[in-house]
Amino acid sequence: MAENKIRLRIVTPVRELYNKDAEMVIMRSSIGDVGILHGHQPLTTTLDYGFLRIINGTEEIRATIFGGFASVDSRGITILSDAAEWPDEIDVERARAAKERAESRIRRNDSNIDIARAELALRRALIRLEAKERK
Repeated sequence: MAENKIRLRIVTPVRELYNKDAEMVIMRSSIGDVGILHGHQPLTTTLDYGFLRIINGTEEIRATIFGGFASVDSRGITILSDAAEWPDEIDVERARAAKERAESRIRRNDSNIDIARAELALRRALIRLEAKERK
């Protein structure tokens, strides 16, 4: 590992999304954004839906993260997430359709609809659409 860098590993149930050094990692934890640099104190936290920013010099790359856990120790940062993806991998039409379906379910006010699940689907769709816009 390079000096003043920290190893970042992002793993989902279907793949390893990232396994490289970074100068700084900013992630959305359940209590807000957390920035991690080399030498950070040990930390374990749950992750919320949002963006993960990986910074190396003037370069910044982003990924979407949909929940999970992050562990920081002397070896680096390990993120285990239910789902994570790069903006280039997002299908905008699919995200728009998911957004419309979720909004429709929320508006229906039907007791047979799981509103919490529809709200999570809406959050995922909105994050995906924002990721594509910021790209």
